[in-house]
Amino acid sequence: MTPSVTPPANKSRFSWLIATFFGVGYLRPGPGTYASFATVLIWWCSSRYLPSPWLLPVAVFAAVLVSLIGIPPSTVVARESGIKDPGFVVIDEVAGQMIALIAVPLNWKYLLASLILFRVFDIMKPFPLRRLEKLPEGTGIMMDDVGAGLYALVLLQIWSHWFAR
Repeated sequence: MTPSVTPPANKSRFSWLIATFFGVGYLRPGPGTYASFATVLIWWCSSRYLPSPWLLPVAVFAAVLVSLIGIPPSTVVARESGIKDPGFVVIDEVAGQMIALIAVPLNWKYLLASLILFRVFDIMKPFPLRRLEKLPEGTGIMMDDVGAGLYALVLLQIWSHWFAR
């Protein structure tokens, strides 16, 4: 099968729409960075309308939901494109970035730090993230970014609670 970056005619358009995060995955260069930036921007805009007590549960719910919803479309797109981990599949970056944003203060410094830390962990893939990538199909596509999001979350929480005053 020849690798493709466009959905096959009349096949799984919904999966391609979700996996590419409504086309963000087609932006160049660095579609993952565009997806992460879009996620931070969407979270910042939407969080301004949420009452303070709802921020944490909504962030956790959104992160879990995107993580779970992203697996099947990622699998479908990987199969249909003929690419094991297509770069244009960016729903994994959305999930990982959402995890990194959990309980982060709504301040530009923290939002920027969240974006930078997540992207660094996603690109570098410290132990054991590289192993998570080897999980089958959409699970592997998603889980290394979930792990990168968790690494960023832990560092941001340490920073916000112990060092930032």
